[in-house]
Amino acid sequence: QVQLVESGGGLVQAGGSLRLSCAASGAIYSITSMGWYRQAPGKQRELVAQITEGGTTNYADSGKGRFTISRDDAWKTMYLQMNSLQPEDTAVYYCKADGRILSTPQTFWGRGTQVTVSS
Repeated sequence: QVQLVESGGGLVQAGGSLRLSCAASGAIYSITSMGWYRQAPGKQRELVAQITEGGTTNYADSGKGRFTISRDDAWKTMYLQMNSLQPEDTAVYYCKADGRILSTPQTFWGRGTQVTVSS
């Protein structure tokens, strides 16, 4: 199992920045990719950004040019630097990890951290 704990959310004014962190523990050796998702009230959870073990990154159009995903080499911590935040970025942000344990694909989620952007 992999445990994920997000931190760094909060209240920020439009145009401001936040840096989210996701701390991973447990079977981190099994992780093959990690990502950030978000869910706004009344909306479905959506991808924000993801990063693979090879370092390849992928961003949703909403965050391109404003958000940067990164991680340490050991998969212990993943980050999301968010700049030029807008009210539409308000959501609960979740950390997700994909991996393989005993050849079985596994997906793990954190509990989320609230990001609120005021206009």
